[in-house]
Amino acid sequence: MNRIWKKRMNKLGVSLVIVLLGLLFISPLLWMIVASLKPETLIFKDMGLESFLPKQASFENYLAILFTDSVNFLKYMWNSLFSVGMIVILGTVVNSLCAYALVKLKFPGSGFILVVIIALYVVPFESVLIPLYVVVNSFGWINEFPSLIMPFIAEAFSIFLFIQFFKGIPNELEEAAQIDGANPFQVFWKIVVPNSKPVFATAAILSFVTHWSDFMWPLIVATDESIRTVQVGIQYLFTDNNIEYGQIMAALTLTTIPVVLIFIFFQRYYVQGITSSGVKG
Repeated sequence: MNRIWKKRMNKLGVSLVIVLLGLLFISPLLWMIVASLKPETLIFKDMGLESFLPKQASFENYLAILFTDSVNFLKYMWNSLFSVGMIVILGTVVNSLCAYALVKLKFPGSGFILVVIIALYVVPFESVLIPLYVVVNSFGWINEFPSLIMPFIAEAFSIFLFIQFFKGIPNELEEAAQIDGANPFQVFWKIVVPNSKPVFATAAILSFVTHWSDFMWPLIVATDESIRTVQVGIQYLFTDNNIEYGQIMAALTLTTIPVVLIFIFFQRYYVQGITSSGVKG
């Protein structure tokens, strides 16, 4: 009886520690949301536990961000959603096809290409930023959506994820489809893709989060307001003579919504994809 009671107490203690750690990690997010609902004069007035309570809560900061001419926030959100969405859609197609060719279609030089892809993964983006800008500029893509999309469709890490997952798909499934007369593309579309939903979701989530929060590259190639992304747009809120922190918190809260929704809807596939890609192969 004492042993059972002790085990229950241990579980309760572990649960309390997990809850406290969870609250600690999400406390900046909670403070940001509460601050976005406060008047400007109250945001930094109370900095204790009472700062997490929305006194005189209102949506004025959100209305100011969304429906004023001084900040074209909805346009910035659309620019980011469109460019990142195209990167995710085109990237999952290109990277998965590349990985499938390297794993399942044996051809001369495939091993060398795989080594190059892995090597590219450890190359920091800052080291290729200037050459990439020169290439993009030579195509006349500055202040155009292709400058935000095209350089990031093919990604070494996404290809590596797909390779690790595709290695675990039994070759017998593909051989059976080939015996029935399916060509390599049909095998990929009808056999590989339906059995690879977790890794597709994982690659899409990681790509979305990475490029949604990207700041340096859009700041360089998207200087025109018509193509400005949301992360760059938020930075311009700090350059005003009268900085409105309530509006900044509202803008930051709105920018976290797409990321949270992506994780909520694809969490199950994301966990499966990370586990499978790390174990198989």
